[in-house]
Amino acid sequence: MPARTPVGGSRSLPCARPSTDWNEVVASRRPTVEGYTSIDSAVPGTDVGLYISASAARYRIQAYRMGYYGHAQACLVWTSAWQPGRVQKRVRIVGATNTPTAPWKTSMMMATKGWDPGVYLLRIDGGSRTARTFMPLVMRSPSFAGRTVLVMPDTTWQAYNSWGGYSLYDGPHHSFKNRSRAVPFDRPYDARTGAADFIPYELPFVALAEKLGIPLGYASDVDLQRLPAAFLHARAIISVGHDEYYSPTMRETLTTARDHGVNLAFFGSNEVYRKIRFAATATGANRLEINYKDATDPIKTPSLVTTQWREAPSNNPESSLTGADYRCASNVYYPMVVADPTNWLFAGTGVNAGTKLPGVVGQEFDGINIGRPVPRPLTVLFHSPVICTHRPTFQDSTYYTAPSRAGVLDIGAYYWNCAIARRCPAKIDGATSDIVTRITTNFLTAAAAGPLGTKHPAVDNVRTYYPRPRVGH
Repeated sequence: MPARTPVGGSRSLPCARPSTDWNEVVASRRPTVEGYTSIDSAVPGTDVGLYISASAARYRIQAYRMGYYGHAQACLVWTSAWQPGRVQKRVRIVGATNTPTAPWKTSMMMATKGWDPGVYLLRIDGGSRTARTFMPLVMRSPSFAGRTVLVMPDTTWQAYNSWGGYSLYDGPHHSFKNRSRAVPFDRPYDARTGAADFIPYELPFVALAEKLGIPLGYASDVDLQRLPAAFLHARAIISVGHDEYYSPTMRETLTTARDHGVNLAFFGSNEVYRKIRFAATATGANRLEINYKDATDPIKTPSLVTTQWREAPSNNPESSLTGADYRCASNVYYPMVVADPTNWLFAGTGVNAGTKLPGVVGQEFDGINIGRPVPRPLTVLFHSPVICTHRPTFQDSTYYTAPSRAGVLDIGAYYWNCAIARRCPAKIDGATSDIVTRITTNFLTAAAAGPLGTKHPAVDNVRTYYPRPRVGH
């Protein structure tokens, strides 16, 4: 492993009340306070409804903007008055789709006038560390023009959310058969004290991007559905983390932006794999996420059937956009192996061909399948031996440039972002963290300047690693 290399300068965002104790929250199987917001993403100045259920005698809300504040990762921007606790109605399971809903009344309206765009955690404080949970909220940038837009994967957060006993994967007793086919945003997140996957898998990336000082924008996955035209004038769109669930409009938003010269990057794995569609709830539009995972989807419009994107009737593998396919899930944490150390993304890392980044591949990973649509020219950056369903194969990280000169990066490794902060389930050493951070920095800095293909056109090396077409895994 090469020697550790200092990465970047230090640019701390202004904050009157930086916080290092924002995460003093102890997970509980039966939280005494929990809640959700009336919308996943809103521009500053919007009044946001908060739905809170509290068996604690009283509670308050503290709003933290999350990011880079020197040694802190949060800025306390607002604290509510203490409110009397009230237990709201129990979960209601709706219809044949097993949709778990929190049929709650609005507890308060939260004004956001003067707040900065960014990703926020709203901490419900019931008076002790064991009586606290979070609600995530994106304060969306009013304009994405000229900005690198960080997109939070809230459709994937919601898919795995099992609050009320149902997710898009499981029903009672972990039954896949009895899983939900439609999940609402009208309920708390049960995972990681209410913050979904944000703290380990998105926050390290957000903090690093803010530290670099490039012009940033902030959005949710649902914004790709809600405001497709708003992304056309961005410099880059970054899928931050595990971003698996995409509607046709969300996918078309990224494809159209790429074709207008907007750089794309997927800093995770298993991206754009599941197909979804949206419906409204009583709270508002795009609040219900629908996914059947198979042909039992009753909708009659073929283009909206929610099988996987690569399956009929879509027959449009994720690789046609991302450059690589979802390969496999694994409980073994494999090292990423450098394939092309001459690529510009490795500048300043000191790596060689074969340098290993231990533990970064973990949990889920992507790989090239040239038997499916793959953009060319395509550069293989990492090519890592792994085992998938008891058979040897490879994890791949890829980079391609489109005719519009946009550059598209797929990291294809689940633990990339947590490796920045060295807070992964797998042990990440300092040298690995520095290399991951440098590569991320190189991409973000270059992508913020304009279409990457102008200075960094992809050089195709796929045949070096896949000399013959491959079918399936």
